[in-house]
Amino acid sequence: MIPRVHKRGSETIGLIRYLYGPGIHEEHVDPHLVAAFDPLTPDPGRNPGATYKQLQRLLDQPVNALPVGRRPKKHVWHLSVRASPEDPILPDEDWAAIARRMVAATGIAPDGDDAACRWAAVRHADDHVHIIATLVRDDGRRPRLHNEARRAQAEARLIEADYGLRRVTPGDGTAAKRPTSAERHKADRHGQQRTPREELREAVRRSVAGAASEEEFFNRLAAAGLLIRRRIAPSGDTLGYTVALPGDRNAKGEPVFYSGSKLAPDLSLPRIRERWNQTSDNTSQQPAQPSPTGPSSARRRATTAAWQALLVIDHSDDGVIAAQIAATGEVLDALAHTSAAHTRHELQAAATAFERASRSHVRAARGHEHALRQAARDLVHSGSAFGQGEDGATTAMAIDMVIFLAIAAANWHAKKQHAQQAEAAHQAAAHLRAAYQAAARHPMALLHQRGSHLAPAWQRQHATAVRQALPELADQILAEPGWPALAATLDDARTVGHNPTTLLTQAAARRELNSAERMSDVLVWRLRRMAGLPADPQNSQGRRVGGTHALSSPERAAHIGTGPANNPPRRR
Repeated sequence: MIPRVHKRGSETIGLIRYLYGPGIHEEHVDPHLVAAFDPLTPDPGRNPGATYKQLQRLLDQPVNALPVGRRPKKHVWHLSVRASPEDPILPDEDWAAIARRMVAATGIAPDGDDAACRWAAVRHADDHVHIIATLVRDDGRRPRLHNEARRAQAEARLIEADYGLRRVTPGDGTAAKRPTSAERHKADRHGQQRTPREELREAVRRSVAGAASEEEFFNRLAAAGLLIRRRIAPSGDTLGYTVALPGDRNAKGEPVFYSGSKLAPDLSLPRIRERWNQTSDNTSQQPAQPSPTGPSSARRRATTAAWQALLVIDHSDDGVIAAQIAATGEVLDALAHTSAAHTRHELQAAATAFERASRSHVRAARGHEHALRQAARDLVHSGSAFGQGEDGATTAMAIDMVIFLAIAAANWHAKKQHAQQAEAAHQAAAHLRAAYQAAARHPMALLHQRGSHLAPAWQRQHATAVRQALPELADQILAEPGWPALAATLDDARTVGHNPTTLLTQAAARRELNSAERMSDVLVWRLRRMAGLPADPQNSQGRRVGGTHALSSPERAAHIGTGPANNPPRRR
């Protein structure tokens, strides 16, 4: 159940006409009164003898009783209360009870207060009710409405429990502004699934992902085909910006512009500038220029950056963690924008869901997320990836690691009691898992085939390595459908000089595996990245990725073993 306090107005009759009228698109059906401050309140919807003017005079009577100079300019209060789409249709009696609880909770008409404000609740659709009130009490005083929106939300949570309705996750005021009803109706009228506000929010997010400067940001907006207006100070500095879709026009035929802050709290120009202006002690002021790279190399670097971010989330303070989570959103936007068609839809859904997880009341300590922002920048500048070969396989590798980032973000938000953000991060993780399945299907099938055809002696040797490195998880890993793919990867690592047992031990020690749906898949990508193996099994067998150094020289030396694990088993 979603309550919304609307802007206060000055004309009671105007709101009454809207509530009882047909609606902007004739969506109002059978408008009628379900409850009011007085049971004898006239209902222009069901009583042919009642008029809008009679209802207006009754509600405005305490206002008009005041001297003109004491009357509030904005005296009309308006609250809508909407059920969730999956909730059952409630009868008028239930909506009447809900309306009474809302006016009591918000301070409009506290229980037992005979001199409270006058109000009326009008229902003109199955799923919601509107409450109109005038902000002068019968005793001439003003009501106490401190934090009425928050109190309405709290009461809505109680109503959901009492009526067995869908439990809406409580918000904290950091969410992006929802499209208005008029915007949604306009989108429906034009056959569009999303409103211009939502389209613009996504376009601006993508334009800022990994951007290194203000000019680059505005250049990306222009390249995306948006109309841009900058607000310029007398000094010539840019104070703010607004954007519009070329085809979105108002009744006068003019483009409908939205400021960044109206799209999302962190898309105002001052908040965007924080990504470039604040630094940590050991990072430069902005991301470096993009490295010469192709899509597959950019995805490998994104995987490494995501791994580093996980370690930061595990051991840093809240401001630094918030910065990593915010930058994760940039990586998701960049991945969605540059990935192949068969993964793009789920990646876009993941980026859209995670957008809510990227903001909270914990202010991000900008500058600490340099590696992730550089990864997002590399992804954008490397261009679109193919859906197969090394591009496709490294996409699976990157998604696999970003899933852990989304889960880590969800866990942190849950600990901080950021309910909406935690739920959004979990939703993003679900979309990422679906994208992973699409990206990993072909390379994992090839690895599975190769692992299934390994000599039995090698299969036993690699199984022994798993039991030595991961004794508590070995039985589960060896029973997973992905075990042959892991065996093939261990064999590739052995071929290029790694000790499989040592490599497995280090891969598992980097982070827990229990939250993974398929531990064997996670280990495949960790090992292939750590050993510098091609992500695509067809690229080569047992050959390092050219130009990619997954580990430093000392790390590689530590992984190269000299014991029996590197000697081929005797055939039997």
